[in-house]
Amino acid sequence: MLSERAKEIVNSADGKMQDAVAFLEEDLKTYRVGKATPAIMNNVIVPYYGTPTPLPQMASVSTPDAKTIAIQPWERKMIPAIEKAIMDANIGLTPQNNGEIIRCVVPALTEERRRELIKKARGAGEDAKVAIRGYRREAVDLLKKAQKNEGMSEDTEKEAEGEVQKVTDKNVKAVDALIEEKEKDILKV
Repeated sequence: MLSERAKEIVNSADGKMQDAVAFLEEDLKTYRVGKATPAIMNNVIVPYYGTPTPLPQMASVSTPDAKTIAIQPWERKMIPAIEKAIMDANIGLTPQNNGEIIRCVVPALTEERRRELIKKARGAGEDAKVAIRGYRREAVDLLKKAQKNEGMSEDTEKEAEGEVQKVTDKNVKAVDALIEEKEKDILKV
């Protein structure tokens, strides 16, 4: 039976690991994989009255069809700044405006771009796993300190380390599943 302190350490580590998985999931949504999705614009930063502002905070971003992203700025005079920010973001989209709405047609991915995206996704997945392993190490260190300084029994400490390993494995599997799903998405023509 785990002590309250051991449960606290295990739950804290699991929470941090789940945050790393959630961060990866959000990051993967911003990859342009051949179909239009508003999330592609989440990382586009526009200078708004001197303040770097994410595009979705200053315009309505929608997808009228599978290949088009429509951006309707809340202030018309921001259109040139938004167009420049989209070009500077290097997401492979060319903005076109009609004076009110900016449209970006999402081109089909080339084989080379697909390979780049898979490589980028795997790298992001590896970063998430490194973070998860760091949280595992942190939790094990806390458990060892608790055993040494707070009178936690050695059996409890070992059992809690086993629980930390279980949540680590669960979260690493979640990362692998996300990357596998994204790779299938990228390779889908």
